[in-house]
Amino acid sequence: MSLHALLETSCQLQDCALVFLRICIGIIFIRHGYSTIISGKPEWIWLGKQMQNLGITWLPLFWGLAATCAKFSGGILLILGLATRVAASFMAFTMFVAMMYHIKNNDSWGYISHPLAMMFVFIGFIIAGSGSYSLDTYLLKYVIK
Repeated sequence: MSLHALLETSCQLQDCALVFLRICIGIIFIRHGYSTIISGKPEWIWLGKQMQNLGITWLPLFWGLAATCAKFSGGILLILGLATRVAASFMAFTMFVAMMYHIKNNDSWGYISHPLAMMFVFIGFIIAGSGSYSLDTYLLKYVIK
Protein backbone atom coordinates (compact mmCIF):
# COMPACT_ATOMS: atom_id res chain seq x y z
CA MET A 1 0.00 0.00 0.00
CA SER A 2 1.40 3.36 -0.99
CA LEU A 3 1.74 6.42 1.19
CA HIS A 4 -0.69 8.21 -1.10
CA ALA A 5 -3.33 5.52 -0.49
CA LEU A 6 -2.85 5.79 3.27
CA LEU A 7 -3.20 9.57 3.31
CA GLU A 8 -6.01 9.88 0.78
CA THR A 9 -9.50 10.53 2.08
CA SER A 10 -12.79 10.17 0.33
CA CYS A 11 -16.34 11.18 1.04
CA GLN A 12 -17.29 7.51 1.16
CA LEU A 13 -14.71 6.77 3.87
CA GLN A 14 -15.79 9.85 5.82
CA ASP A 15 -19.41 8.68 5.65
CA CYS A 16 -18.35 5.23 6.88
CA ALA A 17 -16.52 6.87 9.78
CA LEU A 18 -19.65 8.87 10.70
CA VAL A 19 -21.78 5.70 10.66
CA PHE A 20 -19.23 3.92 12.86
CA LEU A 21 -19.15 6.80 15.35
CA ARG A 22 -22.94 7.22 15.34
CA ILE A 23 -23.48 3.52 16.09
CA CYS A 24 -20.79 3.24 18.78
CA ILE A 25 -21.68 6.46 20.59
CA GLY A 26 -25.40 5.74 20.16
CA ILE A 27 -25.10 2.33 21.84
CA ILE A 28 -23.17 3.81 24.75
CA PHE A 29 -25.77 6.53 25.32
CA ILE A 30 -28.73 4.19 24.98
CA ARG A 31 -27.19 2.16 27.80
CA HIS A 32 -26.57 5.28 29.92
CA GLY A 33 -30.10 6.52 29.26
CA TYR A 34 -31.70 3.16 29.97
CA SER A 35 -29.97 2.84 33.33
CA THR A 36 -31.28 6.31 34.22
CA ILE A 37 -34.80 5.39 33.07
CA ILE A 38 -34.97 2.30 35.25
CA SER A 39 -33.48 4.14 38.24
CA GLY A 40 -36.74 6.05 38.58
CA LYS A 41 -37.92 9.36 39.92
CA PRO A 42 -35.29 9.92 42.66
CA GLU A 43 -32.51 9.60 40.07
CA TRP A 44 -34.34 11.89 37.63
CA ILE A 45 -34.75 14.56 40.32
CA TRP A 46 -31.08 14.26 41.34
CA LEU A 47 -30.05 14.57 37.70
CA GLY A 48 -32.32 17.58 37.20
CA LYS A 49 -30.91 19.28 40.28
CA GLN A 50 -27.56 19.47 38.52
CA MET A 51 -29.02 22.40 36.58
CA GLN A 52 -28.39 24.37 39.80
CA ASN A 53 -24.77 24.56 38.63
CA LEU A 54 -26.10 26.82 35.85
CA GLY A 55 -28.33 28.83 38.20
CA ILE A 56 -31.54 26.99 37.25
CA THR A 57 -33.31 25.71 40.37
CA TRP A 58 -36.87 25.14 39.17
CA LEU A 59 -38.48 21.88 37.94
CA PRO A 60 -35.67 19.39 38.63
CA LEU A 61 -37.89 16.46 37.59
CA PHE A 62 -38.42 18.06 34.17
CA TRP A 63 -34.70 18.67 33.65
CA GLY A 64 -33.84 15.17 34.82
CA LEU A 65 -36.31 13.62 32.41
CA ALA A 66 -35.01 15.88 29.63
CA ALA A 67 -31.45 14.69 30.24
CA THR A 68 -32.61 11.07 30.38
CA CYS A 69 -34.49 11.47 27.09
CA ALA A 70 -31.49 13.22 25.55
CA LYS A 71 -29.29 10.25 26.41
CA PHE A 72 -31.66 7.39 25.56
CA SER A 73 -33.61 8.83 22.62
CA GLY A 74 -30.55 10.69 21.40
CA GLY A 75 -28.65 7.42 21.23
CA ILE A 76 -31.41 5.84 19.14
CA LEU A 77 -31.58 8.86 16.84
CA LEU A 78 -27.80 8.85 16.40
CA ILE A 79 -27.79 5.20 15.37
CA LEU A 80 -30.57 5.83 12.86
CA GLY A 81 -29.02 9.05 11.63
CA LEU A 82 -32.37 10.74 12.17
CA ALA A 83 -32.56 14.34 13.39
CA THR A 84 -28.87 13.93 14.13
CA ARG A 85 -28.06 17.59 14.63
CA VAL A 86 -31.05 18.10 16.95
CA ALA A 87 -30.22 14.99 18.99
CA ALA A 88 -26.54 15.95 19.15
CA SER A 89 -27.49 19.44 20.37
CA PHE A 90 -29.46 18.06 23.32
CA MET A 91 -26.74 15.52 24.06
CA ALA A 92 -24.01 18.19 23.94
CA PHE A 93 -25.95 20.32 26.41
CA THR A 94 -26.44 17.31 28.69
CA MET A 95 -22.68 16.72 28.62
CA PHE A 96 -22.07 20.40 29.36
CA VAL A 97 -24.24 20.12 32.48
CA ALA A 98 -22.39 16.94 33.51
CA MET A 99 -19.05 18.67 33.01
CA MET A 100 -20.18 21.64 35.12
CA TYR A 101 -21.27 19.24 37.89
CA HIS A 102 -17.74 17.80 38.04
CA ILE A 103 -16.12 21.23 37.89
CA LYS A 104 -18.31 22.58 40.75
CA ASN A 105 -17.46 19.49 42.84
CA ASN A 106 -13.72 20.07 42.26
CA ASP A 107 -13.46 16.58 40.77
CA SER A 108 -10.25 15.47 39.13
CA TRP A 109 -9.54 15.97 35.43
CA GLY A 110 -10.43 12.31 34.81
CA TYR A 111 -14.04 13.01 35.78
CA ILE A 112 -14.24 16.33 33.95
CA SER A 113 -12.64 15.14 30.72
CA HIS A 114 -15.20 12.44 29.85
CA PRO A 115 -18.27 14.69 29.50
CA LEU A 116 -16.02 17.36 27.94
CA ALA A 117 -14.80 14.91 25.29
CA MET A 118 -18.33 13.68 24.60
CA MET A 119 -19.55 17.26 24.29
CA PHE A 120 -16.89 17.81 21.63
CA VAL A 121 -18.00 14.65 19.81
CA PHE A 122 -21.59 15.91 19.78
CA ILE A 123 -20.49 19.33 18.55
CA GLY A 124 -18.74 17.45 15.75
CA PHE A 125 -22.05 15.77 14.86
CA ILE A 126 -23.78 19.15 14.94
CA ILE A 127 -21.24 20.45 12.43
CA ALA A 128 -20.91 17.34 10.22
CA GLY A 129 -24.46 16.03 10.40
CA SER A 130 -25.18 12.35 10.00
CA GLY A 131 -23.44 11.70 6.67
CA SER A 132 -24.78 10.00 3.56
CA TYR A 133 -25.65 6.69 5.21
CA SER A 134 -28.49 7.94 7.38
CA LEU A 135 -32.23 8.40 7.54
CA ASP A 136 -31.66 12.16 7.43
CA THR A 137 -30.12 11.84 3.97
CA TYR A 138 -32.74 9.34 2.80
CA LEU A 139 -35.60 11.60 3.89
CA LEU A 140 -34.05 14.67 2.28
CA LYS A 141 -33.31 12.81 -0.93
CA TYR A 142 -36.48 10.77 -1.44
CA VAL A 143 -39.26 12.02 0.84
CA ILE A 144 -38.78 15.75 1.42
CA LYS A 145 -38.25 17.25 -2.01
